[in-house]
Amino acid sequence: MHFATFSSPAFFADPYPVYEKVREAGPLLPVAPSLLVTGRFEIIDALLRDRRMGKTYLQSVRTRYGDAATQHPVFQALSRTFLMMNPPSHTRLRTLLMKAFNARQIEKLREIVEATSRDLLDRIGAAREFDLVSQYALPLPIEIICRLLAIPSADGVKLGAAASRLVSAFDLAPLDEATLAAANDAALTLERYFRNVVEQRRMNPGDDIVSSLVSVEDAGVTLSDAEIISNVILLFIAGHETTSNMIGNAVIALFRHPAQLELLKREPAWIPKAVAECMRYDGSVQMLVRTALEEVVIHDVTLAPGTLVFMLTGAANRDPAVFSHPDRLDFERGASVPSLAFGSGIHHCLGVRLALLEMEVALGDLLARFPAMQPVDLNRLAWHPRNNLRGVQSLRMLTAAT
Repeated sequence: MHFATFSSPAFFADPYPVYEKVREAGPLLPVAPSLLVTGRFEIIDALLRDRRMGKTYLQSVRTRYGDAATQHPVFQALSRTFLMMNPPSHTRLRTLLMKAFNARQIEKLREIVEATSRDLLDRIGAAREFDLVSQYALPLPIEIICRLLAIPSADGVKLGAAASRLVSAFDLAPLDEATLAAANDAALTLERYFRNVVEQRRMNPGDDIVSSLVSVEDAGVTLSDAEIISNVILLFIAGHETTSNMIGNAVIALFRHPAQLELLKREPAWIPKAVAECMRYDGSVQMLVRTALEEVVIHDVTLAPGTLVFMLTGAANRDPAVFSHPDRLDFERGASVPSLAFGSGIHHCLGVRLALLEMEVALGDLLARFPAMQPVDLNRLAWHPRNNLRGVQSLRMLTAAT
């Protein structure tokens, strides 16, 4: 198994044949020195819950790019996020951020999500054709995360392009020079913007997430501006890239399974089950990374301290050892389907309630407004050239069948 396996046009268009080979080849496969990959559900689920497995982000950068690369702006920015931290730093930051994502506050956002969805669909209006990605899937979550961060939605739209370039740094395969340079430029663009936001909130705090991060204190220690900025960037990225891609992936999956689509049109109450199953079937987040902090033995494979494991959650969610007919979209699996779409363990996605709310509203409203809509061409989709955050660049739709 080589890095190139995960960076071909064929893989970007459909990674699941490769995932099948990864699962069948063994429990953990070497990709580089001290770097393994696995696509089996049982192994990934166990390692995500194992406290001996943690985060050493810059080590993974060093393994793939060399020592000098750890100083690149994009890798430095990501290394300061709570996503790349271990307890107790991770625990302190996550506890604070959870306050913004509890059930009561997310329910307050329901009206905002529903109103934003209706407004976007009104803008599409009576148009014969529209782009689901640029006109609906992208602006919907951007509007919501901008409200959480208390920044103008117009700024969020402008920053979205930079965010899309930055997330390529999460990929398993090393980026080429041009793509890495674009990711570095994106990180600097986002840092400049949010540095100004942090300065403003220090002078005029509000009840938003940025203000909370500015004021947090733990045993007399506060967060540095660099830590605050990096984590706000992470929230901005997570708040729109994952959800917007997932909306597109779900719509594609539905039209490739017409019986399930018709069921959903007849029975809108199936929406929560449909969202859960679509996230299992073709999730936007395809991979997670952990490092052995001490020796770990799993399935007769010994992970020495410092061993990196790239966990292909997209492969695990189609593991036939766990799911019957895994390559079939089937809402009968139910909303309790044990997928790894939101991760597991202490790094389980803290925005899960908001993400599910956005997905359920997005699909429900879209099907209600345009029950006869059809994709222009599902055989000629342009997928993002990324092996982690999976999604299409555009999805042209007809508002009614021709």
